Amino acid sequence: MMKKRPPIGIENFEEIIEQNFYYVDKTMFIAGLLNNWGKVNLFTRPRRFGKTLNMSMLKYFFEIGTNTELFAGLKISQESKLCEKYMGKFPVISISLKGVEGLNFGQACAGLRNVIGKEALKFQFLKESDRLTEEERKSYAQLIRVGDGYHAIYEMSDGVMVSSLQTLSQLLAKHYGQKTILLIDEYDVPLDKAFQNGYYDEMIELIRGLLGNVVKTNDSLYFSVLTGCMRISKESIFTGLNNLKVHTIADVGYDEFFGFTNQDVSELLNYFDLSSSLGTMREWYDGYQFGNISVYCPWDVINYCEALRTDSKALPQNYWSNTSGNKMVRRFIDKADQQTRNEIEQLIAGKIITKNINMELTYNELDETIENLWSVLFTTGYLTQKGRTEDGLYRLSIPNREIQSLFLTQIQAWFKETTRKDANQLAAFCTAFLMGDAALAQKLLSAYLWKTISIRDTFISKKKKENFYHGMLLGLLQYMDNWLVKSNAESGEGFSDILIETPELTGVVIEVKYADDGNLEAGCTEALEQIERQQYASRLEEDGMETIKKYGIAFYKKRCKVRIG
Repeated sequence: MMKKRPPIGIENFEEIIEQNFYYVDKTMFIAGLLNNWGKVNLFTRPRRFGKTLNMSMLKYFFEIGTNTELFAGLKISQESKLCEKYMGKFPVISISLKGVEGLNFGQACAGLRNVIGKEALKFQFLKESDRLTEEERKSYAQLIRVGDGYHAIYEMSDGVMVSSLQTLSQLLAKHYGQKTILLIDEYDVPLDKAFQNGYYDEMIELIRGLLGNVVKTNDSLYFSVLTGCMRISKESIFTGLNNLKVHTIADVGYDEFFGFTNQDVSELLNYFDLSSSLGTMREWYDGYQFGNISVYCPWDVINYCEALRTDSKALPQNYWSNTSGNKMVRRFIDKADQQTRNEIEQLIAGKIITKNINMELTYNELDETIENLWSVLFTTGYLTQKGRTEDGLYRLSIPNREIQSLFLTQIQAWFKETTRKDANQLAAFCTAFLMGDAALAQKLLSAYLWKTISIRDTFISKKKKENFYHGMLLGLLQYMDNWLVKSNAESGEGFSDILIETPELTGVVIEVKYADDGNLEAGCTEALEQIERQQYASRLEEDGMETIKKYGIAFYKKRCKVRIG
């Protein structure tokens, strides 16, 4: 029998089952929803933790006419009474607002009309339904009306759009004689995009009206499920909605249904004969605390699993962090004062900090205080919780190696950008190396270290620390446009950290060390000895450099020493 394949990028439940992809069984999520009743359910989880796949699973379970064989052998099939009562018994409206965006409000509205119109078009039998009145059939026609032209553009008016989901749910309920289930995935994406592009207030009004109409006083609705990354405060979007049940990453209920548990990952790796990689998986992709359960990021696990199937020696990568620009981390670092930078250093070192977390923010409040940004980093998955203090503060930490690496990358990018704002000091720093002025180079480098976020303690390997400071130093030295700056270039008997060739035919070789014991002098000695032993200067000599300067640089937290050989 052919083995199943990892479902990379596949978020359609039917496709995963029918096309023989590996499925981590989360079907008891259905039983949880039915047994712990909520009329309107909002689940907030970070991106890439299975929200969309779970919503697709709900659609295929409840939808009238579904293929019930999709759930054969899955955990929910053991709940025979629930399956008999609910499976395939409801009209289902299922939309995703993931793609609703635009540079202005008009473009975003067009995107929303398109999403709703396409969903309404799936129910064309309503045009001829003898269970609807002529007026009701006309109401349906307004939802699917398109303009002339090659590309279908849905033309429902603003008023029709705001009541569109309510209208569609009522028409379906009347046609089938059964209340409707509503599924809205990524409900907060239009708000995020609106916030970034300057039309947030208009979008808030639209989404508030759209959701209020369909979930607040809609007798045709059986229940609804919404997902998103953030909970937008009740006063902002869910005004007057008293039947809303919110399930955040801090809540215990449903904690195992988003993300992979350790058992899920162990079974998956065992299935693909990759059990030996469990430790690496845990170090890089585990560590998110949802409720009382530690979970892995499914996107990471599946991608790394596929990489290992192709190459058993494949190294872990930043799969999750590469799926977006990670603007939130950069915004956070940009706003960080010296105290916050110190807290970031503690987090990168594997320590825990305590913070008050606000689970109900509006996008307009994100940048008001650095405390609000701590909350956003937590709710969006860049930080996780390790329990709470007696007074209710959250104990926060970086979940794993992947997110730690992301922070380091963003810190280096921020440092490079901010240091370039002072051209005179940066030019003086570079010139000091050219002139052999180790004392000045050390003085200026120490000033830069004080301003930035350093790496401390033992959580990160010595090599990782050296790479961090190496990258920071490289960013400074690359300021000189007419210098040829090489990193990890092959020279002599190995690969030197930094080689520089200048128009003055002066070459510079730099070796970086991290002094774990704080002995900077010994670190510089080790670096200079390595330059001689490995003959790193030979590359510069071959390229015609007439004068060569050799530097050993040692770092320890925010301290450094620069020695010339």
